[in-house]
Amino acid sequence: MSSPYTVRWGILATGGIAETFTKDLLLDPSSRDVSDVKHIVVAAASSSSVDRAKQFLADCSCPSDAKAYGSYPELVKDPNVDIVYVATPHSHHYQNTMLCLLAGKHVLCEKAFTTNAAQAKKIIETAKEKKLFLMEAVWTRFFPMSIHIRKMIQDGELGDVHRVIADNSFGANVEERWGTQHRMVNMELAGGALLDLGIYSLTWVFQCIYHTLPPDSRKAPSVLGSISKYAKTGADEKTSMLLTFPAAPPAPSKHDAHGIALTNFRVATFPNKHELTRPAIRIQGTKGEIQVDGPAYRPRNWRFIPVGKGDGDVEWVEAKIPGHGMFWEADECARCLRDGRSESEFLGWEESVVIMETMDEVRRQNGQKYPEKIETLDYPVEL
Repeated sequence: MSSPYTVRWGILATGGIAETFTKDLLLDPSSRDVSDVKHIVVAAASSSSVDRAKQFLADCSCPSDAKAYGSYPELVKDPNVDIVYVATPHSHHYQNTMLCLLAGKHVLCEKAFTTNAAQAKKIIETAKEKKLFLMEAVWTRFFPMSIHIRKMIQDGELGDVHRVIADNSFGANVEERWGTQHRMVNMELAGGALLDLGIYSLTWVFQCIYHTLPPDSRKAPSVLGSISKYAKTGADEKTSMLLTFPAAPPAPSKHDAHGIALTNFRVATFPNKHELTRPAIRIQGTKGEIQVDGPAYRPRNWRFIPVGKGDGDVEWVEAKIPGHGMFWEADECARCLRDGRSESEFLGWEESVVIMETMDEVRRQNGQKYPEKIETLDYPVEL
């Protein structure tokens, strides 16, 4: 039996999402029945100080010889780093990813990929030129549940899919919880519900309607979006999107399909802690409906209700997640690097761009603009 392919990671930023991802990287792959790839963390960088990076490595129980850096340029110069996980706010993704790519590093960049589609196209163009792997870190795409549901759609088990409804919403007192400076509402950091939460609602719509078609049958949707803004900062606090896809699975020539993607800071997908108001996602076809429990970004339960079956006749299927669930996207990165692929079949560059273009159009229709310094294609820009 051959040894697993080992990927050496550098972690760019030391916030909460970086800590969750790093701890998942270090879990034994056998806990999720994986034996062909494994991960090690060789370095981490904080933009604030080297001490912060050292504390991050200690908190995540990284190997004692992992390097700590007090700046991102130092990290990308480390010859032992194969791939960099970019975990900064959306506003910084373009600048940070360009830094990595121009230094010759493969990149897994947190969602949303960038602040706009033009930036996404530019980092993809750079990855192509440098012959580097690049992927948007939409971890939900790589859950075994997501892969299984996509296959059910492609195999025609739902019949013709006509509608997908997905919601990913918090119920928060925005003023008390986030004020004006928190990244969730700060326009300088590309804050707002759309890029942070709505990306997951769009993920379910796109992976069920768009991605399940053969690549040559995929067509971008028409978009109708509505945004309400947070008065204190101008960030979107609730966004609703109606997407009409001109082709739908599993027979792309037959009909169109609607995607309804919702996100909201003020009201929640689930109004109580026990998540009794299910589902968060409904995938509706002529032979039945798949329902997925939320939260949309980390679903734990799902069921398929065939036409004619009663609600009580169908059991919920519980998904087993041995950690937080971010290791599956890392495993995909490792396999792509091992196999010499520059992009993933589960979330390729073209689809990431179409989703960014969808969010651009929603913002355009509602006059939602971020500061020029985080929308620009210029590089480098000090943020």
